[in-house]
Amino acid sequence: MPITKTRRGLGIGETARRSGCKIETVRYYERIGIVPRPPRSEGGHRLYNGETVRRLGFIRRARELGFAIGDIRALLGLVDRRAANCREVKRIAERQRDAVRSRVADLRRLERDLEGMISLCSGRKIPDCPVIDSLFDRGRTRVDA
Repeated sequence: MPITKTRRGLGIGETARRSGCKIETVRYYERIGIVPRPPRSEGGHRLYNGETVRRLGFIRRARELGFAIGDIRALLGLVDRRAANCREVKRIAERQRDAVRSRVADLRRLERDLEGMISLCSGRKIPDCPVIDSLFDRGRTRVDA
C-alpha cells in the first residue's frame, strides 16, 4: 500500500500498523529521539507522515538484525546529515556481523555442552541423573567448593 502524505497526517495507530511497530514502540523511539516528534492536531493527536513510517521500518529492520540503538542512531545520523559515508556504514555493519558470529559460536558451544550432558543420561529412573549432576557441578561457585 503506497504511503501518501496528507494535510492531516497519519495517526499513531496507522503509523504503527504501516511500519510494523507497536504503538508503544513508536512512542519510545520518539522519546529517545531516533524518530522526530511529529506535529500535533488541534486535539493534541500526533500526526505522522510517510517519511516517519519509512524511518520506523528502517529501525525495525535494523533491530531484527540485532543492531543496538546506538548503532541505529549513528546510521540515522549519517542519513540525516546526508553524510552517509559507505565506509562508516560498512564499519558499523561489520561490527554487528562480528557480534552475531560471536553469539553463534557461543550457541554452538552451548549446543555441544548440552549434547555431552544428554549423551550421559540413560533416561531411566535412577537416583543420580548425569544432567542434573553436571548442572550442579558446573554451577558451583568458589564459596560452594
